[in-house]
Amino acid sequence: RLELLAIRQGLNFVRVDPRITRNDRTLTLDVEFALVNGPRIFVERIDIEGNNTTLDRVIRSRFDVVEGDPFNPRQIRESAQRIRALGYFGSAEVDAREGSSPDQVVIDVDVTEAPTGSLSFGGNFSTDNGFSLLARFNQRNFLGRGQSLSFNVQGGADNRVFNFGFTEPRLLGRDLSFGIDMTYQTTNNQNALYDTTRGTIRPRIGFPVSENGRLTLFYAYDFTDIKDVSTTSPFIVADEAIGGIGTNALGYNYSYDTRRTGLNPNAGVLVRFGQEFGFGDSDFIKTTAEITAQTRVLSEEVTLRATVQGGYLSYTDGQSRITDRYFLSSRTMRGFEPGGIGPRDAATDDALGGNAFAVARLEAEFPLGLPEEYGISGGVFLDYGSVWEVGSAAGPVLYDDFTPRTIAGVSIFWNTPIGPLRFNWTEPLDVQPGDNTKQFDVTISTEF
Repeated sequence: RLELLAIRQGLNFVRVDPRITRNDRTLTLDVEFALVNGPRIFVERIDIEGNNTTLDRVIRSRFDVVEGDPFNPRQIRESAQRIRALGYFGSAEVDAREGSSPDQVVIDVDVTEAPTGSLSFGGNFSTDNGFSLLARFNQRNFLGRGQSLSFNVQGGADNRVFNFGFTEPRLLGRDLSFGIDMTYQTTNNQNALYDTTRGTIRPRIGFPVSENGRLTLFYAYDFTDIKDVSTTSPFIVADEAIGGIGTNALGYNYSYDTRRTGLNPNAGVLVRFGQEFGFGDSDFIKTTAEITAQTRVLSEEVTLRATVQGGYLSYTDGQSRITDRYFLSSRTMRGFEPGGIGPRDAATDDALGGNAFAVARLEAEFPLGLPEEYGISGGVFLDYGSVWEVGSAAGPVLYDDFTPRTIAGVSIFWNTPIGPLRFNWTEPLDVQPGDNTKQFDVTISTEF
């Protein structure tokens, strides 16, 4: 960390030498960090072998140094870790040897290609949507260029989903990413009060704005059609079923992430903020924000995490429909069925969603004393939040104001061959009449 800080301040050849003094009488160790001038050695060249498919530039992009830069062994080791983290190679060895003179080094990179594509057919189960069949194609290193390409077709009894995604991580050879995402989805639930058809296309471009900050700009077109509205549906839903509506939007997402590049390897902060400015059949501004902080304590065995997340949707022309509003998922606030929290039609008790939401999540993850090869750990969590504000309503609405709920629970994390699973058992501490809670759910776990 000291050497990294020195490099950031332009001191390229500073080395930190830890000097330890053993005190047998007091049973302590004195550690002195001596900042010394290291040898003035430069990178002569970088040789890459074994990449039969992957282009050289994809591997070189993982290095922070180029030919002629000062040589820092720690930077080279970190570059080797980034090459392995790509997941394109079965093995990746990075070594340094003396070059044409004693003050020059040659960096040798020897990699072995590994499969990077997958084609899968199978079934998918979620506690929110039930069982569905799916076909998926994914290529993480398309044509050896480091590009990602994916197709996903999923069909169940009540919905159909098609997704397409493409990302070029280094457009024009620079730290500039370009991508496009497309989604087409239909719902046809016999027990629902309405059916929907929705299509979205979203091209995007992202680039760094600081050492830890990144900005993504995007355009989005969204078409939504509400149809087959039940005669018993809420007044507000019936009023919204006026045919298909298409909206255009320009927006941005900013992220600040110190999880891997910060000076403290055991703590980090992730900040996300984004806005979407819509125009077309309706004009709106959609704002979302999230702040997550994490640290490891008790010999780095216990992970503490805190997250605050929120969003607000405001209209300058038109009003939100039920397909536009927020419905908190089990990833956002645990312990509720889909549509189980938030504004409801007073006559039918049906969920309407909200134009605003705010959630605070606290959790801890810790070992359970089982052998490490089992891949099982435990956790506890507390969620506090709400979704509210329907907007212009045709009928009386319950919980249209901020009405918080509180959920506590325990978790089991299990790293399985099909992916990291998370099992949650929840207990409502403060809920409202009409809320649909659930005591258990299974999700794919994501790491901070």
